[in-house]
Amino acid sequence: MRIARIAMSDSTSAYAQLIGEDAHLFDAAPWLGGALTGVVKPLDENRLLAPVEPSKVVGAGRNYRDHVVEMGYDFPARPTVFLKPPTTIVDPGGEVVLPPTDVSTEVEHEAELVVVIGSRASRLSENEARRHVFGYTIANDVSARDLQRSDATLARGKGWDTFCPIGPWIETEVEPDALAIRCRVNGVTKQDGTTGDLIFGIDALIGFVSQFMTLLPGDVLLTGSPGGSDRMNAGDHVEIEIEGIGVLPHSVRASSV
Repeated sequence: MRIARIAMSDSTSAYAQLIGEDAHLFDAAPWLGGALTGVVKPLDENRLLAPVEPSKVVGAGRNYRDHVVEMGYDFPARPTVFLKPPTTIVDPGGEVVLPPTDVSTEVEHEAELVVVIGSRASRLSENEARRHVFGYTIANDVSARDLQRSDATLARGKGWDTFCPIGPWIETEVEPDALAIRCRVNGVTKQDGTTGDLIFGIDALIGFVSQFMTLLPGDVLLTGSPGGSDRMNAGDHVEIEIEGIGVLPHSVRASSV
């Protein structure tokens, strides 16, 4: 089942099940018990919004072997996690706005599989984790490398407004453990990996995070990025593709400040 959030003509939004070229509307988010209303709208991809409105965006760092090597990190003994504020979220087809150049000049893309939480998750074992997953989507965990190096925390390097394009929809029936994941910038493939190379898999990540942070329905967990992350520049067009889910496009522009 493919679930999207779409913009309505009255400036509101609605969750919908996508079937062919039609959007079948829910009366609320399906992970909150929303039911189909019987209203069907033609699908216009220009109306697609980020498919989640989470209370928090949890990221997993250093979680692909080749990325750990290329960044010169030590292999982690346990998951390395961080938070991105909801204000980082950008709709499919939207824009990542680069920080002013006197603040950062090394902003890179990171293609990631995203877990959408379907039910309250607290202190779960790994064996319990998968039953709390609603589905999967795609994100770009945009990262300012120079700010990561200069700051004591990841708050600026990961949390700048617009640093998390996400979408285009949620896929509920895909098996997530060995999916091809790619990032293209201006048509050139920069990242090309598989979710089978995760150091800590989905069950381990959910179990770990839920020990100290309650995950609520609609929250998202970014699972890490394969090797090949590279700098993005103003004017770039980025596409992140994950097998079985789809393609998340976005553009990049310079700060107007």
